[in-house]
Amino acid sequence: MSTGKGIREVAYLDCAGGGQVVVENNIAYVGNIRSPDGTVIVDVSDPKNPRQISQFGMVPGVHSHKVRVKNNLMLVNREIVSPELAPPDFRGGLGIYDISNPRRPKLICEWLTSGKGVHRFDFDGEFAYLAATEDGYLDRFVRILDLRNPARPEEVGRWWIPGQWTAGGETPTWKGTAHKVHHPLRLGNRLYAGCWFGGLVILDIEDLTQPKLVSSIGWSPPFHCPTHTALPVPFPVRGRRLMIASDEDVARTENKSPAFLWMVDITDERHPMPFASFQVETEDGSPRPPYTGCHQPCEKVTGMEIPVAWFSHGLRVVDFSNPHAPREVAWYMPTPAPGVPRVQSNDVTIDDRDLIYLIDRVRGLHILERV
Repeated sequence: MSTGKGIREVAYLDCAGGGQVVVENNIAYVGNIRSPDGTVIVDVSDPKNPRQISQFGMVPGVHSHKVRVKNNLMLVNREIVSPELAPPDFRGGLGIYDISNPRRPKLICEWLTSGKGVHRFDFDGEFAYLAATEDGYLDRFVRILDLRNPARPEEVGRWWIPGQWTAGGETPTWKGTAHKVHHPLRLGNRLYAGCWFGGLVILDIEDLTQPKLVSSIGWSPPFHCPTHTALPVPFPVRGRRLMIASDEDVARTENKSPAFLWMVDITDERHPMPFASFQVETEDGSPRPPYTGCHQPCEKVTGMEIPVAWFSHGLRVVDFSNPHAPREVAWYMPTPAPGVPRVQSNDVTIDDRDLIYLIDRVRGLHILERV
């Protein structure tokens, strides 16, 4: 049975596991983790009775587990995860859809690239900010796509970690694909991107065609989890500009304690400084299996409380009004889906009614509210 503190379940929708959930105009969009499931569209105008209104799938060996919606457009990623299973002529990228009628999404076009395709991305209604691959580069880097004419997407800018452009003669200073762009987010004329074991970067995108590095920072080593998300807080807190950064509890360099959340001061954005952190109280530093700790904070920051999808610890709501001492003020632990040993809360968002949407990477979407 689900349990919690300060959180009440409004409804549960039995659906395939998801990598991301977004909600616009009382419609929830879920990007599914595994093929043959692709994207699920759910009417949540009556949150007590969510109704699936559309669904489309994905070919073997590929997932479309991320989704963004703006200006009647829906973007979903295409990423090859098992090349041996994917159709030999398949190419990753983005699917671009007209969702003026969300019950009948219409494919406008596909933007294709080489390599694995697109992982996480941001979309402001005109431009998409991708963590994407291309031949000649070592894994994912930033690619900026102009979608003002969605039928003719055009790349207008790119940025990569020095060492990634192997076709240009660069040599990485790290092993394998430890450094790569994982998750870019835009706020104003800045792009904030987690770069896996390469830490995080702040990019100046005043000129979208020429992104420029403002600063970078990393903490692995000595910490052993990769940096997933660099989320800027869109308002000052105690007179300071802050960023909330999450490490992801996968791909650890060692079998140690699970990932956690960081508070980073970016008042002087050329010198970002981590100064506080948050971990679930029951974690004592002992080794844990992967997918135990932190994953992804809610990207809509509307106040001093932020919901965070915390893998096997479910949902954690963190109050950062005193950013030097972030504290848990509410939590919710779903019941695992039948046959699943542990909860795997993967992503979380809120809507205009302050309802919370929590998707499990294995199965199920919970609609919740603070009490």
